[in-house]
Amino acid sequence: MRVPGRLRVTWPDETTLRVDADAGTQTRVFRFAPPGPAPAAPAVAPEGEPTWQGQSVARWELPGGGRGRVGPPPPDAPKAGSLKVVTTQLKAGYLRKNGVPYSENALVTEHFDLARLRSGDEVLVVTTIVEDPRFLAQPFIVSTQFKKQPTAAGWDPTPCSATW
Repeated sequence: MRVPGRLRVTWPDETTLRVDADAGTQTRVFRFAPPGPAPAAPAVAPEGEPTWQGQSVARWELPGGGRGRVGPPPPDAPKAGSLKVVTTQLKAGYLRKNGVPYSENALVTEHFDLARLRSGDEVLVVTTIVEDPRFLAQPFIVSTQFKKQPTAAGWDPTPCSATW
């Protein structure tokens, strides 16, 4: 989700959020944890070998401590809060094409926040925190911003490239 591009967000069902990125034709699938205390790691049973997208568990974190809602927010929900996604079961790889590696034990926590600009435009800010006891002495933290567009114009899924 670090390559410039467009996102398409859909709800395949009440407990699954799907985010498709046109850069690299990536698909992220976030499964919502049942309500209750936040798990330290995803409450999803490992499904075989690690993958490039891993296993991701999501939960809404709302102002005032509201947590644990499953599924899409209701239309009258407050326009504040964060979607927290914790991902494990990742294949080992690199944080950047020419950078530091991460191991199969990496823990990735993402916070998805919607911000409204003075112009009225909306921006999705994705803050990513990578923790890896093998290769990182401290968490690697980075953010990415996506501007909301009124239509799907420009949606052009493109396979991964070694030149990005």
